[in-house]
Amino acid sequence: MAIINQATRELQVKIVYYGPAMGGKTTNLFQVHDHVQTAAGNKGKLVSLATSSDRTLFFDFLPIEALAIKGYRTKFQLYTVPGQVIYNTTRQLVLRGVDGLVFVADSQFEKMAENVESFVNLEENLKCLKLDLAEIPYVLQYNKRDLPNAAPIEYMEFLLNNREVQVPSFASVAHKCEGVFETLNMITRLLLNKFVAQSTPQYA
Repeated sequence: MAIINQATRELQVKIVYYGPAMGGKTTNLFQVHDHVQTAAGNKGKLVSLATSSDRTLFFDFLPIEALAIKGYRTKFQLYTVPGQVIYNTTRQLVLRGVDGLVFVADSQFEKMAENVESFVNLEENLKCLKLDLAEIPYVLQYNKRDLPNAAPIEYMEFLLNNREVQVPSFASVAHKCEGVFETLNMITRLLLNKFVAQSTPQYA
């Protein structure tokens, strides 16, 4: 849930990158942290909470071109969840207070079952937190499109975006920063549009 900071006149929005292990969540955050345009001092340090074989990353940033909602600038907090199932409790902790989601899928054919399993796990974890995916803005990113064993986009759409209301999806090669900011820009746009629509006098 977005947090309004009256002192700094900021709307803090939490975006979580979710998906199977080694799918590219961490690479996305590294690329965003390295290349995002912010004013001096308006980018937090990239923090890694490492386990023995997996990790959670997070940082926040205030873009130069941040849309102001009734006088409040928007600060974005970006998180990844650990990909391995044994860290599911950590995934649930990271999802607390989420405003928007980026599901990063691995395009390799042999990873399709893991993609679907991870997406189902996302829905289950949201339910545990009494949240409904249908009410949370999210986008899909089909990563590793440069690999020779990448599945067709149409097939991935059938597996992950075959719903009554389809969400935006993006092809990416995260390690080359291809598709990374297109994905981020869309989820931030969806979130800001939602908050503008929900804006009440308390934001004034």
